[in-house]
This record gives sequence, structure tokens and C-alpha cells, in this order.
Amino acid sequence: MSDETPICSAKGCRTDAVWVLAWNNPKLHTPERRKTWLACEEHREHLSQFLGVRGFLKDVVKFEDWQAPEGA
Repeated sequence: MSDETPICSAKGCRTDAVWVLAWNNPKLHTPERRKTWLACEEHREHLSQFLGVRGFLKDVVKFEDWQAPEGA
């Protein structure tokens, strides 16, 4: 793993990220704004559920397919 390899956002995880979880908090962000968390295979479901229960999760895509929206 190089310094430029993205890693999972789960606390304590140092595994390479495979997924991008795009989210926003409607109380803080404009509707088009997307924040991102990165996830490995093991933590994708847990992180998705964490964001989903709060109504924050907008999209889950493979890291290699992720294109950040303009202005993000």
C-alpha cells in the first residue's frame, strides 16, 4: 500500500478502500453537496447503514467508478 492508496474510513481500519459512500447532512449542506467516506468490502455495509439510518446516504459506488460532482 502506498501513501496515495485511499484507505477505509472506518475507525481503526487501514484496508484499501473499494467503495465511495456519497452523503450529505441536509441540515448543514446544500442538496447538491456530497461529502464522501471510503469503505473496504468489510465495512461498506456498516458505514452505509450508519449514514442510511440518519437519512444522509445518497449513493454508493465502486471507487474506480467515482466521479466527484463539479464544485464538490
